[in-house]
Amino acid sequence: MRLMTAVDQLFLLLESRRQPMHVGGLFLFELPEDEQGPNSDFVYNLVQQMQTSTVPPSFPFNQVLENLLFWKEDDEFDVEHHFRHVALPSPGRVRELLMYISKEHSRLLDRAMPLWECHVIEGILPESEGQPGRFALYIKIHHSLVDGIAAMRIVQKTLSQSPVDPVSLPIWSMVTRHSDKDKLIPEVQSTRRMIKEQLSTIKPVFTELMDNFKHSGDEDYVGTFDAPKSILNYRISASRRIAAQSYDMQRFQTIAEQFDMSINDVVLAVCSGALRRYLLDLDALPSKPLIAFVPMSLRGDESASGNQISFLMANLGTHLADPARRLQLIHDSMNSGKRRFRRMNKAQVINYSAIAYAWQGLNVLTGLFPKKQAFNLIISNVPGSKKELYWNGALLKALYPASILVNGQALNITLASYLDRIEFCITACSKRLPHVQDMLSLIEKEITTLEQVCEDRRLIAPASTV
Repeated sequence: MRLMTAVDQLFLLLESRRQPMHVGGLFLFELPEDEQGPNSDFVYNLVQQMQTSTVPPSFPFNQVLENLLFWKEDDEFDVEHHFRHVALPSPGRVRELLMYISKEHSRLLDRAMPLWECHVIEGILPESEGQPGRFALYIKIHHSLVDGIAAMRIVQKTLSQSPVDPVSLPIWSMVTRHSDKDKLIPEVQSTRRMIKEQLSTIKPVFTELMDNFKHSGDEDYVGTFDAPKSILNYRISASRRIAAQSYDMQRFQTIAEQFDMSINDVVLAVCSGALRRYLLDLDALPSKPLIAFVPMSLRGDESASGNQISFLMANLGTHLADPARRLQLIHDSMNSGKRRFRRMNKAQVINYSAIAYAWQGLNVLTGLFPKKQAFNLIISNVPGSKKELYWNGALLKALYPASILVNGQALNITLASYLDRIEFCITACSKRLPHVQDMLSLIEKEITTLEQVCEDRRLIAPASTV
């Protein structure tokens, strides 16, 4: 048995019917060239391979809850409980696919079993006439078992980088490395080391908390009481809406180079501009800027399990009509948080975050103030593969990471990089946020707007140097 970490346990404590705490991934594949046509049995063979495998699940797919405090290895694996093979109803467009994923993402996982499910979905129309046929894989796994980085690493280890290399094992049976440090009863020496490490964090954490008060009036500082009330921050229902689309990464890179900022700054600015447009259309834009909670990985190894994350808070500048000024404010607020975290080690960052965001955690647990949040939404950027990935010759064309919502947080934007694209996935409470799929076209408009700003800057720059 493995003792559950405090962070992992928090995701279990937060879970309710309206608040499932699993993350998901939608993976869209193209059938191999020699497997095209209505009589192809490629997907059927994949399914048979997975269903009939005698190799037991590997970590973390073999972990089951024990007394809500421990993980233990499950010895009663039932493939029929975890695995689904479905065909989309006609006409099998991406719209029908996302409707299916939205329903499945709304459903709780059974805590009596290992907390994951795997769905193979066929009946998806080609992207356009003459293009290859498609099928999808949807995996959902409890956030107490993995964070976004870990989930992405599991997928990358599962698939192949070659179209001719077969993947003979089911996704849940691929061997993943995990640490033996998390034991039921740690060694005395390890316990002493841990206590010493925690005590050593007191002074630097206290120093950073005091520094917050000193800079609380700075424009680039974001405090936990700065987020305005908005329609994003009402009590949520159990219904989910998933919207997803891919965008060319080079467009973000070009904007980032023009402004001398990071791609992540540009991603946040694009989300900010799209949110501003969306809320203006609903006549619901707050006069104060929206605040985003931006996860930051603390992983220093190649592990693919557990949760090793903290968060930065970004001022999205949604009160500003000028997209360039919004981008600059986002950049400044993110840099402020990054500088703070660079002054601390991993243990200090974790303890600082636990104290700085304590009231928000209590609020999420109790639901006492659903309209008063430390932030308005989560925007998470998960690095993916820079190389093409295949499943028995089927090319992975796109991957979309679906995430969690909590009471008072009706919107989550999670994106992943794959090859030369950025894949956006919006998870929203469908009862609270109408037509949230419109955000995808608004994101495109905002990218175009920033591209125009860059073009204007290029035209002005030569004249200003004369």
